[in-house]
This record gives sequence, C-alpha cells and structure tokens, in this order.
Amino acid sequence: MSSTGLRFTVSKTNNDSPERSNAADLSSSVPGQNSYGAVSNASKPADVEVELVSPVDSEASKGYADHHDDVGHDRKPFVMADDGTVEGGNLTGAEKHLYLYHEEMSERPKIATLINTLANYNAVIPGVKDGDKVMPVKSAKLGTLMGVYLPCIQNIFGVILFLRMTWLVGAAGLVEGFFVVFLCCSVTLLTAISMSAIATNGVVPGGGSYFMISRALGPEFGGAVGLLFYLGTTFASSMYIIGAVEILLTYMAPQLSLFGDVTNDPVGMFNNFRVYGTVVLLVLAAIVFIGVKFVSKFAAISLFCVILSILSIYVGALVKVNGVVGSVEPCVLGDRLLKSDYSGECAKYHEDGNKTSQWQQYCVLNETTEEYTDCDPYFAENDFSHIQGIKGLSSGIIKDNWNNSYLEPGEVSPGVNGNVDTMVVATMTTSFMVLVGIFFPSVTGIMAGSNRSGDLADASKSIPVGTIAAILTTSFVYLTSVILFGGAVDRRLLLDKYGASLDGGLIVAQLCWPHPMVIVVGSFLSTLGAGLQSLTGAPRLLQAIAQDGIIPFLAPFGVSTARGEPARALLLTVCISELGILIASLDYIAPILTMFFLMCYGFVNLACALQTLLHTPNWRPRFRFYHWSLSFLGLSLCIAVMFMSSWYYAIVAMALAVIIYKYIEYRGAEKEWGDGIRGLALSAARYSLLRLEEGPPHTKNWRPQILILCKLNDELHPKHRGMITFASQLKAGKGLTLIASVLEGEHHKMIGEAQAAKQSLMKIAKEEKVKGFVDVVIAGHVTDAIKYIVQSAGLGGLRHNTVILGWPYGWRQSTDARNFSVFIDTIRAVSTNQDALLVLKGIDKYPCGSDKVNGNIDIWWIVHDGGLLMLLPFLLKQHKVWKNCKMRIFTVAQMEDNSIQMKKDLKTFLYHLRIDAEVEVVEMVDGDISAYTYERTLMMEQRNEMLKEMRLTRTESQRLVQNIVDHHHEIGSTTHIRKRLDTVQEDTPEDRPVANNVDKKKSSRKNDKNKSDSTESFSNLLKIKPDVMNVRRMHTAVKLNEVIVNKSHDAQLVILNLPGPPKHTAGEQNYMEFLEVLTEGLETVLMVRGSGREVITIYS
Repeated sequence: MSSTGLRFTVSKTNNDSPERSNAADLSSSVPGQNSYGAVSNASKPADVEVELVSPVDSEASKGYADHHDDVGHDRKPFVMADDGTVEGGNLTGAEKHLYLYHEEMSERPKIATLINTLANYNAVIPGVKDGDKVMPVKSAKLGTLMGVYLPCIQNIFGVILFLRMTWLVGAAGLVEGFFVVFLCCSVTLLTAISMSAIATNGVVPGGGSYFMISRALGPEFGGAVGLLFYLGTTFASSMYIIGAVEILLTYMAPQLSLFGDVTNDPVGMFNNFRVYGTVVLLVLAAIVFIGVKFVSKFAAISLFCVILSILSIYVGALVKVNGVVGSVEPCVLGDRLLKSDYSGECAKYHEDGNKTSQWQQYCVLNETTEEYTDCDPYFAENDFSHIQGIKGLSSGIIKDNWNNSYLEPGEVSPGVNGNVDTMVVATMTTSFMVLVGIFFPSVTGIMAGSNRSGDLADASKSIPVGTIAAILTTSFVYLTSVILFGGAVDRRLLLDKYGASLDGGLIVAQLCWPHPMVIVVGSFLSTLGAGLQSLTGAPRLLQAIAQDGIIPFLAPFGVSTARGEPARALLLTVCISELGILIASLDYIAPILTMFFLMCYGFVNLACALQTLLHTPNWRPRFRFYHWSLSFLGLSLCIAVMFMSSWYYAIVAMALAVIIYKYIEYRGAEKEWGDGIRGLALSAARYSLLRLEEGPPHTKNWRPQILILCKLNDELHPKHRGMITFASQLKAGKGLTLIASVLEGEHHKMIGEAQAAKQSLMKIAKEEKVKGFVDVVIAGHVTDAIKYIVQSAGLGGLRHNTVILGWPYGWRQSTDARNFSVFIDTIRAVSTNQDALLVLKGIDKYPCGSDKVNGNIDIWWIVHDGGLLMLLPFLLKQHKVWKNCKMRIFTVAQMEDNSIQMKKDLKTFLYHLRIDAEVEVVEMVDGDISAYTYERTLMMEQRNEMLKEMRLTRTESQRLVQNIVDHHHEIGSTTHIRKRLDTVQEDTPEDRPVANNVDKKKSSRKNDKNKSDSTESFSNLLKIKPDVMNVRRMHTAVKLNEVIVNKSHDAQLVILNLPGPPKHTAGEQNYMEFLEVLTEGLETVLMVRGSGREVITIYS
C-alpha cells in the first residue's frame, strides 16, 4: 500500500550508535534552536534513536532527503494526515497558517473575508429599529464645489443682504455695522469649525445638525434642538416669503396693493404682506408637494441670480466710483429726507414766485386771508434741495457714515421727531442688539453641506473645506458690503428702509450695474428659491425626528406618501409657516429665527467641546483644526447674541428646549428630600446608575472600563506594578478602573492581610493616577474567587467590560499545574462573561508613567474581534507616554487572497475610522508544515504526557525531558548535542522530597528504582505520535511568530489577537505552549481577545 508522505516511528536501542533508515535527522532542520520544553543538568540520558520508516512512495523519501541535505531550510515541507501520517497538504492557506484560530472563525472571521465589507460602509446610518440593517444607497459623486460650497453660498446669502443691509449700515454706522456683521460671522465660523470636527468624526447622513447633536449629546438634547432647528427652518420660509412679497409690492409692482399705499401706510402694507404671503406660501407648498424635481432645478436658477446680483453690486460700486448724477437725487428739507409721494416740487416757491404745495404739508391755511400760518419751525428755517444719494467711493462720505444713528419710531435723527406724512422717519427702535438679531439670519445656512454628506464623494474632506470656504466668502461679501454702502451712499438714503424717497426704489439696486432691475429681479427669484428650499427641507427634518421615535406625539408625521413625500409633515410646516407670515414684518420674524438657529449652533459647539474634553474613544475627527476653547467661545457667543438680540425671545426659546428635553427624558422618577446637596448627589448618582442599566452602550460610546486582576507577592504588593501603570496610560484618567486581588485562605484569619493589601493597592493606584476602586477578596480557591469577581464586580451599569491579566511567568518550570490553569480558567470566565481581555506579556519592560517612547505600535490584526485592536493603540496614543509612537497595522493574506485589494480596502476602512496608521498586508508563503513544527509538537506532547502520568520531582521531570531533547538533536552516530534551557535553575532543597530520619542507603535504592521506572516511562513516551490538530496549531504559532518577529522585532509594543482557550483541561498545557511560541522573541506583547461586540464605528 503506497503512502503519500513520511511516517515517523520512534524506538529505543541499546547500542551507542543508532541505526537509521534513509539517514534523515530531524535535528538538522533546526540547528542551533533551543527547545521550548524543560531541561536539566541531569545525568547522561538513555541512548535513543529516531527511526524514519520510509514509505513505499520513493518520491516522498527523496523530498525528505532533500530537506535533510539543505540544513536549516524547509525545502520540502509537509502536513499531517488524519491518520497521523505526514502528507502533502491540500488545505487552504487559512487552514494551514491560521489553524490556531480555526475553531472560532465562525464568530471571529479572518480579515480577508471581512475587510472588503468593512471598507465599503454605506454612508447611511442604520435606523433605530433595524440598526444592523444597512440599506443600499446611490454612489456618491459630488465634490466640494457642487456638494458643499455652492449650496452653502445659496443658503447663506438671502433676503437680508438685499432688503436690510443698507438700512443696517445707516443705523449702525460703518464701525458698529462692521462689528455687527463680524460678530455674526464669527459665530458661524466657530460653529463651522465645531461642525467640521463632528461631521468628520464618521459618516453624517441627511439630518444635518439634528443628526450630529442627537448622536453626540443623546436623544434628549437631539430631540429638543432638532425640533428647534425645524421651527427655525420653518420660520425661515416665512421670512423668505415675506421678503419676496415685500420686493414684489414695494419695488416691482406697487399697483398690486389691496390695502392702500404700501410704502406710506404701515397697516395696509402688513395686511398686503399677509394676504400675498399666504397665497405665495400655498403656491410654493403645492410645488413642493407635486414636484420636488422642480425645486432642485429652480435651486440652480436661484443660485445664479444670487451670484449675478452680488457681482452687479461690486461692478456698480467700481463703475460709479464718482457717484450717480441725475437719477438718484432725493429731495430733502434741510437735512431731512422727504418721501417722494408728498414732496411735490422740491422747493418752497415756483419759478414764478408762487408757493408750492409744500406749504400745505407744513403750514395751516387761513381761509379768510388765504395765507399760511402756524408753519413748522423747521420748514420755516430751512429750504428744499436735491441731494446726490449715491455719492461714490471717491466722495469721502465714509467719514459722515462712521458713527451710529440709532432712532426711535417717528424720529428722523437721534432725538428729533419728524413729520410722519412727508418725511422718511424710523419705523422701529434700532440699537446694536436689535440689528444683531435682524442680521443674524443672513449668516445661517452653514448646515447645507452636512445635510448632503450622503451624496459626497469624500465628506470628511468636502464638508470642512466647503463650509469654511463658503463662510469666508460670504463673510468677505458682507463685510465689504458694509464698507461699500458706508463709503458710497448718503446716510439719509441708507436710513430709507423701504425706498420711500425714491418712489419705492430698492436702495441697493441704485448702486448696481448695469440696471437696478438686475438686483430687484435677482433678489426676488433668489428669495423665492430660498423659500422653496426651506419648505422642502423642514418637512423632511420633521419626518426624521418623528421616525426616530423620541417624541411620541410627532409619530403621525413620520408617515410618507406612496411617492415618498412627507405630506403630513409638509402640512404641519405650512401651518406653522403661516403663523410667521401673519406676523408680516421681516424685522420681527428675523429675531425668532435668530433664537432657533443660535440654539442649534450653540449645541453643536457644546457637543464638540464636551467630546473633546471627555476624550470619548469614538471622538477621532479627521478635521484637526479645532480646539475645545474655540467651541466654548462659539457657545458663549451664541448665548450672548441670543440675549443681545432679544432677552425674552431667548428665554422663551430656552424654556421651549427644556420642556421638550424633559418631555423626552422624563420617566416619572420619584423625588428625594434629604440634606440638600447630599440628597441631590445621591439622587443624581442613583439616576445615572439606572440610566446606565437601561441597556448596553452604543458602539460609538464604548470605552474600556477596566478590571485589573492583580497578583500579590509575599509583601502584599502587586507582583507586576506595570499592569496598573498600563491601565493608567490606557484610560488617561477617564472612565472606570477596578483593581482586584485574591488572597487564598480563610476569611477570619486573613482579614488583616486583606486590609493591608488593599491599602497597598490604593497607594499604588494613587501614585499611578488611576481613578477607580480597589478590593481584595479572601477565598479558599483562587479560581472560584476570580470567577465571582469577573461576574459581580461593579454596581449596576457601572461595571467593567475589559479585564487586564498578567502572563503566568515560569509556568513551564512550576510543578503546580494551577500556575497556568488559573490563567486559562480566567480567560474562560472572562469570555463567558462577554468581556474583553488584555493579556500583558513582558510587563516589566513596558514604559512607566514618566517615560516618553518613540517608535511603532504594531497591530497584528489576524481575526476580526470587534475592532478592539484598532481602538486600544488609539487610546494609548492619547497618553503622553505613547503620543509620539506611530501605528502600523499588519494583516495576514493567504495565497488565495488578493493582497493588493486587501491593503486598499484596509486603508479605506481606517480612513472611515479616522485612524492614522501605516498599513501592510503580509503574505504567508504557501508552505506546508515543516519538520521543525512536527518535532516541536512531538516534544510538547511527550512532555505533557510524561508530567500527566508520573508524579515526579522537578529533577526527575527535567531528566526525562532532557532525554527527549538530546535525542531529537542527535546529528552523528557517536555524539549528541544536548540543548539546555537557561530558565531552569539547579534543584533547591525543597525540590527534593527527602523525609527526616530516613536511611541514606534506602533513599539511594529508592532513587535507583525511580531511575529505572523513569527509563521505562521514557521508552513508552517515545511511542507517542503528535495529534494532527496540535501540529496544525503549532504551525500557526511558528509561522506567525516568524513574520511578526521579522516585521516587529523593534516595535515598542506588539498587539495581536489572543487565540481562544481550549474547551477542555486536557489541552491547557498545549495552549500555553502555543502562546509561548507565538510570542517568542518579542519583548512587550499585548494579546487581545474582544468580547465579540463591535467597539469601534465609522459613524459620528
């Protein structure tokens, strides 16, 4: 019967020169290698030989002979067959090279099968109910210009620029007007910086600020601010519609007025605005409901009109640098501007000497004498004249417009009332704070880019660049507009809000080029477009809030029509918008918008500041140019501007936010009355614990809450203080840390030792700046105590999710099997409890808290384990010790994998995770299991079997193991190379179980008998054949160790997956040996085993 490989048999011979078949020497494949088993300086071992019985297949024999000829190189590797023989492998690369992880591949897949899915995340957040279901989306192709910059430009520029900017400059003056604009632009710029950080901290789907705030600060804040943002967007539609109607009736078609003169009758004007505003609202709502595609197409037209109008202003200011002569010359009486409808001839007398109609306006006609008496003193003292309204930038008028001119209703100049019928007088109280409230809506619209993040090719790059560029552009336009208007237009004409002195002409239109109607028509169309955008976006925002289910009474508005339109939400939006239209005045609607938008922007800044200060593990923005102080400054400015604009509106807006917050959050918690602050603290602590108990944290909120299982020495100090130091570096003072230790014994006898150990641990925790709790448990069995600690440590939701465990050094040399069985039982307990596990090896060589290391942190990502391997080095790098280290991520590719595509996908995934690291895919050579691997597995199993069957002293155990080692390293017929392990020391007296008062001769005869028994046992051990699965697991350990040492021998820390423990106690020693081989040659190793749940996400 032919065989496909080589079969090993081992037999004992009595002669000193063993005979061989095919002269194949196992030791030749690993010259100079140290054995991993125990050694001894024992006496000369029995002479043994390893006989290779050649199979019938001569090709296999030849291959193995070739292997022997090339000493030190596995030219002809082989694998084990199921019957124990060695055969050429037909397994896949993963089965050959990753068999150590094979049993848990179903739960923790190899990276090659997972990385493509991870790298191609959809830019859509999973819904609340089906969080695990990812819906397919269209490919995103919009760039920074079309996807963010231009939409933000369109949304920021609006009706205020065309209808109120000139009036604002006239009232505030150039200096204060500039500061009003600068203050508002600063608020939005600081908010954009915070928003850029949040928006680049993962994928931000449609929903904009609502999504960002709700996911950053929780559903209560998110629901409250989202609803306020919805109301702001809805009232924005009212403002745009009223602005469009004002342009239509005041500057385009005054004859359409239904209630008298639009410019001279405020009551009639507002009634006209209400009627026409309602009509326009219904028309726009119908367009939104019927054809959303038309809205999108009209947006392009609206944007074109905005850009064209602004350019015409700049061109006009340059073309008309010397002013406008003839066409823009309003009439004044003294220095008071007159309404064109009542000015008649701009003089007191006609050319023929007769009195003009002006006398009728300022004097009383005596019907008897037909003379004018009781004339207005100002009329009597001053004459009429025409002034040049547009003086041009070269006129020097900027000096006259330098200071403010704040007025009360009816005043023509500060403190001076004018003739309401004939003069252009103030219609409302103006002040710096009022103007801030009116102007602020003109700088809103910065969320347009984040709302479109799902359509962007690279949202992390486009949102910050596009939004900040749009804000800088619009801020430049606004600030230069203040200078242009203040340097080119007469102050009296600037204060004419509705253009009454120019027959209803739009003041800013008089400055533009080539014709005033460019501005009038452009501003009208752009304002309608902005109203359409608001009516389109607001219902969808309300629908998103309703579908989140955080505000129950909004649930009916989450329903869509068959065409996907939020009809119910649109209906509610129209009703609320109608309330704004009924206000009818642009100047009174604007402060309401200001409150809503400032609340929203304030919470965006708060979210960014809190996440930065709390060092949330998921807080990894790709946008780096932010700081918590800038966010707090933005928040402070938002609050300040709110109260500056209108303190009562600010209070109402905040009260509304609090009501919504409490409605979402309130669960009827009972109140507790006690001793003031203490009762409040207890109530808050209990409330927080109950909130934590409600359910597991979301993936993006996951952070390691650590339990350190610390072993004590004889002085009751931690045996490895570095474990506590490492936890301090990993936590950086944040979150929960528990330090626990076990004393074996009886509770009533060891309570003093436990207290001393606890004080020792607390002192060290304080020195290492670990914020947490310490406890020492007394138990009869260490393993049971550790299981209880792992299960019950913590309180309610405030409990650990990660366990730090030290490596059991000296487990090979210990005669007590508990040395490693406790370690493995702890791994099992932690896995059963679904906690993450960190095993520190080489802990004494880890850096201390005062060190600052430079170099690499290498992550060997072999199987997917929830992303913990990526999160840990990121957290370590937040500490000053590891801050200067670079991350390198290695993953293993088999021959059947596309390593180039794997590297590309892994880079994409890390980009989405906002983690900066070098990526390398290591290709495992498709070589089969080597003779060295087989030999090492055989030695391991022989040693384990020997120690299991015979209860020997350490000296006897080492003697038998040394026999095996020396035998396997024979390379000549008469000489033996004995390999010694330095880790084993000479026998100590306690290792020799010699009883008192025993005759030395009797002891000597007993030793001779034991030696004879040992020889017989050794002969039986040589008949053992290694288990096939163990050979494959050893192959994984050897191969991975080779590539890890090759790539990471100089790394400051190597992080890799910890293989799962054996299910039965029979394989525990083998498991320890596999881990030793896997980490051989590495100084500092962190072996990680995740809990099985995801701990890192691409989402914000």
